[in-house]
Amino acid sequence: MEFINPVQEHLQDVEDRMRSRFNGSASGLISILDQLICLGGKRLRPTVTLLMGKMLGADLDHLLDLAAAIEMLHTATLIHDDLVDDATLRRGEKTINATLPPVASVLAGDLVFAIAANLAAATKSVRVMEIFAETLATMVNGEITNLFDNKPGNDREMYFQWIYAKTASMFELATGAAAILSKADVEAISTARQFGREIGMAFQIVDDVLDFTGSPADIGKPVGNDLRQGVFTLPTLHYLETHPEDPDLRSVINRNGHDEESLNRLIAAINASDAVNQSMHEAERFVQSGLETLAVFPDILERQALEELTRFILSRTK
Repeated sequence: MEFINPVQEHLQDVEDRMRSRFNGSASGLISILDQLICLGGKRLRPTVTLLMGKMLGADLDHLLDLAAAIEMLHTATLIHDDLVDDATLRRGEKTINATLPPVASVLAGDLVFAIAANLAAATKSVRVMEIFAETLATMVNGEITNLFDNKPGNDREMYFQWIYAKTASMFELATGAAAILSKADVEAISTARQFGREIGMAFQIVDDVLDFTGSPADIGKPVGNDLRQGVFTLPTLHYLETHPEDPDLRSVINRNGHDEESLNRLIAAINASDAVNQSMHEAERFVQSGLETLAVFPDILERQALEELTRFILSRTK
């Protein structure tokens, strides 16, 4: 992941700022949250934030606060997602949900949300704080809609609305807020936000493809985990369009007691069909649109790194 190189030295600063906000929290919680931060992942969101901000000339100190805020926001969503999904492992380690009672997990997530908001406020930009709050509302409303209105067999339009709220809105926040801190003009800010939105959509589609094609060791959860929970992502929606009468699929749609054997059979059928390729083609379209959007910015090291990062999204294995 050579695209990290232009901001590699700053990623530790981002982690330090995240950890510094744990001071004053319950001691037992600090160690748990610190472990979650240590797991890290790819740090794509702060990397995107830093690259966009450096490309456009943002103040580094405020940019680091923003990158830390974005990653803390992402961390908070993971805590709540694990609680809702009753997930016990993430990246091969026990989740907070597996470690703490449900009430404590909710409060831990709330604390991390509050820390993220505090870091966003540290940027001293009212507009950044506004779009941070708008993004949080978008994410929460998206999850509430999915929780109460999720019906297997929903169309692709609803799917795209959901993944925008769930994932792409945060990438849009990262790139747009970085442009705001750079004091870019309105058009450049809009373009930066569009770029974030495009790569965020591609990222989530690839994530949903990996749910079918990835190895449990790499993705940190059982293959077909979303489908097992009754959630229809893009590969399943493509399969539904071409195999609407598949009895295993109808069993999931009708919620009439499908078992592990029928789920495994359905997952294998989706993998054997063209649904995965069709889904990847849609991710490729978002990536291409993102690259075209990015092309209006100066052709310097940071833009080249963002282009590499955008292409990397399609080659992810976890």
